[in-house]
Amino acid sequence: MAASLTGRLVVAISSRALFDFEEENRLFEGVDDRAYMKLQLDKVDEPAKPGVAFSLVRKLLAFNTPDKARVEVVILSRNDPVSGMRVFRSAKHYGLPIERGVFTRGQSPWRYLKPLQAHLFLSANENDVRSALGAGVPAARVLPHAARAGSAHPHEVRIAFDGDAVLFSDEAERVFQKGGLNAFQAHEVAMADQPLPDGPFKPLLMALHDLQQHDPAQGADAMRIRTALVTARGAPAHERAIRTLMEWGIEVHEALFLGGLPKGEFLREFEPDFFFDDQTGHVENAAPHVPSGHVAAGIVNTAIVNAGDNP
Repeated sequence: MAASLTGRLVVAISSRALFDFEEENRLFEGVDDRAYMKLQLDKVDEPAKPGVAFSLVRKLLAFNTPDKARVEVVILSRNDPVSGMRVFRSAKHYGLPIERGVFTRGQSPWRYLKPLQAHLFLSANENDVRSALGAGVPAARVLPHAARAGSAHPHEVRIAFDGDAVLFSDEAERVFQKGGLNAFQAHEVAMADQPLPDGPFKPLLMALHDLQQHDPAQGADAMRIRTALVTARGAPAHERAIRTLMEWGIEVHEALFLGGLPKGEFLREFEPDFFFDDQTGHVENAAPHVPSGHVAAGIVNTAIVNAGDNP
């Protein structure tokens, strides 16, 4: 029987998101990548330190059993194949059963996401992330300087999502950008019974839901999933978000309607293995506390790109 990833939650991740290659990356971004290749080859027997998304990957892989593989993690990297040897050796050192990888030596690897059937792409390269999102794949730019996940919840994969432009579309955010808070609140109250359109990360939330449904936790040591909606929305705009999740048949475990309060300290208390948000301000506020990633989607990020195009 031919190998297949069908039926698995597939996470594609760059080597720099999984491991701490910041020292090596300074050479990679230089003029000659051969210095980077030599350094990685010299360190091939030295396991890299865990990176920002390490905890998320390790816990997701714990859903696999000798009888059934429910999660697949694939290295998708701009690294060269020689440097890939250190990536695989580091994964083996930490007991991460990762056997597939794509190494493109400086070229964007995002085009391989479709044949991989990826549910998530994590990378430190913003252009790759934007390309992935444009292709319909949930993707986030990891912040390499973000805090690493804590160890207080060894048997829970904890993931926190922003709402608008992440789980949901940016419909409401567009109203806010055009008319301000009062217009936003009035729009959401009027539309409370209408589910929000899908956002870029709905497929990941659904895949996590399916993973938990197929593998319900059994015993104290069984791996579980705990999700949180962490949004700047407050009452009365909270109702539409809740009704949207109900329409999808999804129950998040926690919902934080913060009414514009900074998210970082709240996320510190939730202790996620990863947090996804579309606004750089929220991501930077969270990064000192938890592993964080920027989802370059929605009108806010479109405006940033357009502003960058101006002289």
